[in-house]
Amino acid sequence: MALISIHSHLQSTDLLLLQTIELSFNRQRFIWWCFFIGFAIKIPMVPFHVWLPEAHTEAPTIGSVLLAAVLLKLGSYGMLKFLFVLFPVITKFYMPNILLICLLGMFYISLTAIRQIDAKKVIAYSSVAHMSYVVAGALFASYLSHVGSVFLMFGHGLVSAGLFFCVGFLYERSKTRIIKYYGGIASVSPILTFAFLFLTFANTAFPGTCNFVGELLVLLAMCEENIFITVVATFAIVFGSVYSI
Repeated sequence: MALISIHSHLQSTDLLLLQTIELSFNRQRFIWWCFFIGFAIKIPMVPFHVWLPEAHTEAPTIGSVLLAAVLLKLGSYGMLKFLFVLFPVITKFYMPNILLICLLGMFYISLTAIRQIDAKKVIAYSSVAHMSYVVAGALFASYLSHVGSVFLMFGHGLVSAGLFFCVGFLYERSKTRIIKYYGGIASVSPILTFAFLFLTFANTAFPGTCNFVGELLVLLAMCEENIFITVVATFAIVFGSVYSI
């Protein structure tokens, strides 16, 4: 719908041309919402996230890896490349609403991840929570926040893919993803356990891992804009540590 609206007005979908043309406020708002809903479902953001845990649970390991490492990042890339760059005025207009959705994603999804008993669902909900940081970083029109957002996309793609591989290895051998049945696995598979532990640390944005750099840059950019939002987002990291442990 957004592309049809752009083409009907400009007779073109050229990105460079779109950057030079002034659209009316109402048309910009309509196009922005169409793009935003599409990308929010793709990422996914709250409340469009319900499809992701089910998709990960039903998918084979390689499907989960591709979904987490590549496909989810297309949504955040679309927001960063098209939505927030082409329509900065509308983005600024709706920034408080989007930040509220991101904060809700950080807290609500982390709390939902804590009560899961399926290892794949924990990682899936973790992806939703981390992508909320990515979107929050992409929102701010600063170099620091954009670098942090892209770095977090890259780091999360590696970490979540590795975690899904670890769970896939365990499922192939034990035919279950219920977490309580994995007790004592370190004595049987020490190398796999070490890899799982290292990736879990990276997932909690432990200092020295790639996710730490991305989340730190995003939080620093947030701090320049609003210290209250930064404090709230920092507390959400604590819940991330809880479900990871």
